[in-house]
Order: sequence, then structure tokens, then C-alpha cells
Amino acid sequence: MATTRPQTPHLHPIARVRYQPRRLIVTALMAAALWTPLPTVAQELPTAVPEQVGMSSERLDRLTGVLQRYVDDERLPGAVAMVLRDGRIVYHEAVGNQDIEAGAPMRPDAIFRIASQTKALVSVAIMMLQEEGELLISDRVSTYLPSFASTTVAEPSGDGYDVVPARRPITLRDLLTHTAGIGYGNGPGAEAWQGAGITGWYFADRDEPVRETIDRMASLPFQAQPGARFVYGYNTDILGAVVEEVSGQSLVEFLSERIFKPLDMRDTHFYLPPEKAARLATVYNLRDGLNRAATGPGMQTQGQYVTGPRTSFSGGAGLLSTARDYSRFLQMLLDGGALEGARLLSPVSVALMTQNHIGEIYQAPGMGFGLGFSVLLDVGASGEPGSEGTYGWGGAYHSTYWVDPVEDLVVLYFTQVIPATGLDDHARLRTLVYSAILESAAAMN
Repeated sequence: MATTRPQTPHLHPIARVRYQPRRLIVTALMAAALWTPLPTVAQELPTAVPEQVGMSSERLDRLTGVLQRYVDDERLPGAVAMVLRDGRIVYHEAVGNQDIEAGAPMRPDAIFRIASQTKALVSVAIMMLQEEGELLISDRVSTYLPSFASTTVAEPSGDGYDVVPARRPITLRDLLTHTAGIGYGNGPGAEAWQGAGITGWYFADRDEPVRETIDRMASLPFQAQPGARFVYGYNTDILGAVVEEVSGQSLVEFLSERIFKPLDMRDTHFYLPPEKAARLATVYNLRDGLNRAATGPGMQTQGQYVTGPRTSFSGGAGLLSTARDYSRFLQMLLDGGALEGARLLSPVSVALMTQNHIGEIYQAPGMGFGLGFSVLLDVGASGEPGSEGTYGWGGAYHSTYWVDPVEDLVVLYFTQVIPATGLDDHARLRTLVYSAILESAAAMN
């Protein structure tokens, strides 16, 4: 079944060029080189009946039923899922409750704490600055943040650890790939991080600019030598401080002006405007059943995203967003860096971001890691449905997303559960989405 994506009247020609993971077509490169900005006209992504884009309505409906069972079994409070194919929304459903105690049903435009899904946006910001000649990802971090000129590593020894100099400078690429050796304040030197008041990914309660936190961080012993291991941690928060230094703007100003506004991400914020507070989904945990998370400061609580000091902008885990907003960001990446006439990146930069950069040191079977995303390298080794070249990530509150360029597919799943111990909904989501594909994207084009 051949389908043609509806063209929008104000769409610049380069935005219609499809990004292909294994080869960048010459016309796309020429158009990118000649492209000049055009005024953007915000419009919603088009919708389609699944059968119009080679998917099954009946099979996608299974997803709604499965998610509802998690709600009925009191394993999820509620969730929002969205699926796009060929740039069109074919599934967007909300199940369960936004707030169980208040009896508030989950709404499709609910606002979620997306935590580490913030990392992809800040990684794109770094790539935008590289395209503008403001930095190179091969640059040393200390070029922009002098506090990182001489870093150290905590190496286990006997019943404690020794603090030794880093063998080489940390680069921006190390941060993008989480190979800088910087964790979340754990590892052999954890006591030093605790003493400095820097542990865990939660920043919303901090009443200091993020640069101050990052500069203190630079003096602490890191968890591994640069380039030696994949260590997930504060890397993208540090990149956020780099964005501020290079651009001369706060991170919220840069992201708002350069990404949120061009992509019409109207409900994406570090701290929620009071008039939107009623749309913020409540956080629950799975400790001895489904329970409302406690209030107050700390990472496993409702957080201070509405009433907090609004001072610290965490590039690693600080944003709030909706399925609608984040789908526009992901569709921009799938379309090679542009959406509705707004070009953020060239197709070449998107291709660079979504390749494996770290060899075999990423521990998940069949997976690698690019510049801000995990990347599927071997479907058989991973043991899950998908396509080689699929990239994605998730957040601490149990949200997830992925982009499959081979199948022209974007999938988003938002809920608010931390910890989510024992939940297998992500695996079921993936299986059910791929089972709804009846015709490959290659066959349709």
C-alpha cells in the first residue's frame, strides 16, 4: 500500500527530505547547504487512520487494553501513549488516572516530569552550537568550564580508595556519550560527593544556578577514567552549563528560544506556570503496592516543579513536557533535523548523533550509545522487536521513547512511577507497537 504524506503549505522543501540511517541522499545535503531560515507557521502534526500508513487499528487497540489492565491491577496509576508513522499520529490514548485520590482521569495533554528525556534536548543544543562554529564536540570541557582543567578519579584500593589524576582531559564528546567517568555521586568516592551535597539527579529544589553546582562538582573525584567505561550520571548537566557559557544565555532561555519555540513545544518547562499545575500528573511508587509518593524535597517525591525556587536548570533531568510536545521534537529528528520549516540541525548531525560512539563498552546486549541516545545495533542480540539504527532513551519516572528510522516510527510513553520495580510495561509496549505494523515502511515508499 503506497501512501503519501500530506504536504503542508508553508513547509520548506528541505523539511520534506526523509532522513535515512544508512545513506544521506545527496539532495538532502545540497538542500541543507543552501537552506536559509523561513518563517514558521505552527500547526499540529497530522493524524491518520493506522491502515493509511500500513498499521492495524485493531492491533493498536490491544495496547489500550493492556495498559488498562495495568491500571486495573493497580500497577500503574495512568499513562499516555502516542505512536506516529510517516509523520502522522496514528495512536494517542490516555488510560487510568492523573491523580487517583482526586479522581482525576488521565488526560492526553497531561504534563509529566520527563527527567532524563531532558538529555536529548540538551544534546541537540550542543550539536546546534557545533553547527554554528561555536564549539567542537572534540573540545576539552575545560575550554568552556575552567573548573574542569584538572580532574581526578577515585580508584578502589584496599579498604578505601585513592584519588588519582585523570589520565586525559574530559571532552564534550565524553559527556555526550557518558564515558567521562562521571556518575550521580556514587562509586568509590561517594562520601566526598555526599559531603558536597551533590548526589542523585534531582535539581529542582536547589536554590543556586546550575553553574555553581557544576563548578563544585569538578573538584570531586570521578568514578572512572575518561573513556574507560560507560558511567551514567551528571554528564548532560555539565553540558547544560557549557550551553550557558557558550551562548551567554541561561539554559532555559537557550532551549526556549532555539528549540521549544521553533518546534512549538508550548507545554515544555523546567518549572511549571501556575496556571498549568492542574495538568501535572501525580507521582506514585510501587513499594508494597501502588502508593502516592510523599511530598517534599527529594528525587522520589512530587518534587518542586511548581513551588520550588526556580533557580537551577538541570540539563540532565529537569524538564516537564507532554506527549504532544515531545513527539514534535522526535519527529524533527526523524525528519533529519527539521520540522514545519524550522531547521535545528542538518541531516549529517542527526546521523552523527544516532550512531554508536563507544564501541562495545555499553553493557546492554545488542545496544550501543550515541550522542545522547542508546542505539540498537543487533536485533537478535537485544531479543526485542525493532530495527537496527533505532534510537531512544527514557526517564526516571518510568517514561520512555524511541525512534525507528527504518520503519518511519516514533513511539512515546509517559507515566509517573518511581520506583517502578517489577513493571514489564515497556517490553509489552514495544511488542504491541511492532505487532501492529502490517507493511514495512520500505514497501510503502
